[in-house]
Formats: sequence, C-alpha cells, structure tokens
Amino acid sequence: MGRIGSIFKEKIPIKGKILVAFLLLVIIIGGGLAAFKMYDFTQNNPKFCVSCHLMQSAYDAWATSEHKDINCHECHQISIAEQNRLLLSFIFLRPKSVPDRHGKTIVSWKFCVECHWETNKKHPEAKKINKSPSHAKHYFMEQIECAKCHGYVTHKFIAEERFCVRCHEGKEVHGVGMEQLACLNCHTDRTKDYRPDRAKCLFCHGDEKYQKKVLDAATLDARYNMAKPEVVASAIEIDLADDAPMQFDCYTCHQPHGKVRPDWKICLKCHINAPVTGAHQMHIESMGLECNSCHKPHIWKVTKKQAKQNCVICHEYRDPKKFLE
Repeated sequence: MGRIGSIFKEKIPIKGKILVAFLLLVIIIGGGLAAFKMYDFTQNNPKFCVSCHLMQSAYDAWATSEHKDINCHECHQISIAEQNRLLLSFIFLRPKSVPDRHGKTIVSWKFCVECHWETNKKHPEAKKINKSPSHAKHYFMEQIECAKCHGYVTHKFIAEERFCVRCHEGKEVHGVGMEQLACLNCHTDRTKDYRPDRAKCLFCHGDEKYQKKVLDAATLDARYNMAKPEVVASAIEIDLADDAPMQFDCYTCHQPHGKVRPDWKICLKCHINAPVTGAHQMHIESMGLECNSCHKPHIWKVTKKQAKQNCVICHEYRDPKKFLE
C-alpha cells in the first residue's frame, strides 16, 4: 500500500487517521476540481485562445462577429494530438505570426451544416441554406468548402462584396456607376440560375413596387447584400410599362460583365427581318441610324406623340403605321 497505507497501520489515534483521510480527500477533490476547471477553460472558454498572443487579432474579430456567442471548439474541432502539436510548436518554435489558415486547421463544412442546415438546439436561430440556389450550386454541386467564401478573412462570415471575382475572373461589372457594385447586388436566390431577374434590376432602376417585391421575397441577397441607398438614388430610373412589349429578363440585351449599354445590332438577334421591313433599310443604311434613334429604350413602340417629336427632326410628320408599308 506504500507510504500512505503504512500511515494507517501505525498506532495513530483514530482522530489523526480521520484527519489524514480528510486531508487526502480534500487534495483529491481539489486536484480533480482544478483539473476540471483547467479542462473546461481550455475547451470551452474562448479567452484561452488569447493565452497565445498570436491569436489576439483573431479573438478580436470573433468578438465582433456573428459567431461571438459560439465557443471556438464548436467550429474548430481538432484532435488532442493536433492540439498538443500546436502547443509544442508555440513553445519551441516561437512563431511570430499565425500560419495561413492556422496550418491545416480549416473548419470543415460538416461543422457548418450542424447549424446552417440542421436545427441545432444550442443555436436554433442560425440561418439555413436549405432553399438557397447559390449554395446548392457552390456547396453541393461544386463541393466548395464553406470557408472558401465565408471566413476567408478571419472570422468575417458574410462574403466580401467583390469576393466572387476571386474565382469568377473577368466578371467585374462595367458601366458608369456600376464598377463597385457588390456581386449580390444583382445576382439573386430568386432565380434558379442565380442570374438577376427583372425585379432585381428594377430594385435600383425602377420604383418602390419593385423594391418591395424583392424585399418581401427575403432571399439571402435581399437580407444581407442589397444595394446601398446612395447607389439606388444615383441609378437611372427606367420607365418600363407593365405592358411593354419586351417581357424577358434585362440581361437578354444588357451584358453588365461586358458592355452595359447594348449595341443596336443585338436587336437583330430577334428582329432578323427588321432591316428589310418597311422603311428600316433606308433609315439604317442610307441615314446611318440605330434602332434606339427612333425606338425609345424599354418602350420601343413609336407612338403618334413620339413621332411628332422625333420624326420631324428629319422630315415632315408621318403616321408611324405607314413606316412599315
């Protein structure tokens, strides 16, 4: 039984043996309690991370992020062996900066979906990606890790405004006032292919009814990445009638990743016979006019009122219907 057992064999008063037993019990309980508190501190208290001064900036970013109420180890789940390796690396190598993505410690998608797909009892309010076409494309189909977009900047979980161009090279927006738009100002979960529908374009270029339509849908882009009020205020307002002849998406004509204002020749992709119909040929070939010289964009029909204003610039007024004869 060793030295401790021999104490009880000696002729010590009962009271002394009780005292020794009590002291041993206090030591065991105290040691166990201290060990538990140390384990709890290292595993469940984010402040443990800043015991390594290299993690201060990461801790500060976490403290102001959407995950500030989530324990570090809920996301950063590594083995005991890996934890010890990092500890020994810090003690003996004394690094002056944190390696990219903390070495190979990357938060795997399987930890993200515990809250953002399934309902986590600890965090039931976590936003779900279940009905998001953009996540279906990037996460399920392309198998891109969540951290590739969310968290590329330490503890910044909402993707940066222009982050998408890191992968989608050459997809910057061109056009006066549009160069600095965020990708999700236009692209939307409202559509299956993630392209902007008419309502999304008219959020900036239309009136309040389109803004309400987009916001009421409450898609991810509408909740987290809508155009700023000053951007909406500076956008050219388009007079698009509900019964306008063109009822397709704006990107059919406008190519914001190439040239925002379409060349008139794009009209001929649909209106193949227009150049040889009525007086079109004379106006196009002889006078060098383009489609929008006569057809007002987004209205297109030449009305009598418009004809009396525009056509008389070049010749006397004629009924627009006779133009096609």
